[in-house]
Amino acid sequence: MRILLTADPALPVPPKLYGGIERIVNLLIEELVDRGHTVGLVAHPDSQAPASKLWPWQGLESQSPWDSLQNIQVLQKAVTEFRPDLIHSFSRLLYLLPQLGKTTPKLMSYQRFPGARQIRWATVLSRNSLAFTGCSDYICNLGRQGGGQWHTIHNCVSLQTYTFQPGVPHDAPLVYLSRIEPIKGTHLAIAMARQAGRPLLIAGNYSTEGENGRYWEEQIKPHLGRDGIEYLGPVDDIQKDKLLGQAAALVVPIQWDEPFGIVFIEALACGTPVIASPRGALPEIVRPGIDGFLVESIDQGIDAVGNLGQINRLDCRQRVETQFSSAVITSRYETLYTSLVRRDELL
Repeated sequence: MRILLTADPALPVPPKLYGGIERIVNLLIEELVDRGHTVGLVAHPDSQAPASKLWPWQGLESQSPWDSLQNIQVLQKAVTEFRPDLIHSFSRLLYLLPQLGKTTPKLMSYQRFPGARQIRWATVLSRNSLAFTGCSDYICNLGRQGGGQWHTIHNCVSLQTYTFQPGVPHDAPLVYLSRIEPIKGTHLAIAMARQAGRPLLIAGNYSTEGENGRYWEEQIKPHLGRDGIEYLGPVDDIQKDKLLGQAAALVVPIQWDEPFGIVFIEALACGTPVIASPRGALPEIVRPGIDGFLVESIDQGIDAVGNLGQINRLDCRQRVETQFSSAVITSRYETLYTSLVRRDELL
């Protein structure tokens, strides 16, 4: 099958440091190529994914009307030259505009909250040649408000990237790994760790400006270097694997409806249980009492820390092996690709 993939223009595929969806696209390309498919990619000019050909975006600002116009033209050029059996977009629906009225099967994948209005007009214009995926049931349920055909296909990780650690010392630290901002609940993770009497290692980016900058200065920075609370800074893949593997638990008590959250399955792949909140896609990832705990208060978080001994780290790893590995998720995409192409052939 000839599959043309697109990724957002802001970051290369794979990303150099952070960039969750760019990692997913890269893993998908690797798996598809290994399975004998011919894969083209439209992405950031610095992309190094193993696609057969790269068409670089000309505009790198996804919110810029001029850049969007340039990128519409780039995608049109890629389609003309590559002649795909299917177009799979992880970028902007707008870039597909000239393709919507054509019969080539198209798949639009959402990693964030979809706009019902744009989905509605795209579904009408595509005349049954466009389908949608969401990275969680939560996102799909939002997307269905705009109509169209929706399929849940979760995000994934490479099992080779994350090392399973069957056990950690009884005094192993808790780890917070995410952006440092109120919606990620960094302050709550600190409170849970301090009151539970456990060290907490914090890794991730923080802002020095605006509300998030004040959050860092007022609610996070004063706790660092005290009571076992330490800040490590951003981490790369190798550092992330080591950090998560040594943790008693990943503690990210989100305060928003997370569309997915790849860091949670990265932790599980290391055998590390998750303590988070039951919002967004988290109930689809964490089975309470098996893979970790979903908590709604600091007190519940403290209880969860105290009950980590109940969790079998092998169950955490197997959760990823059976539900969130790159091989499993690629097979789900491959099955969907086949059904969409066959449907097109029957029309």
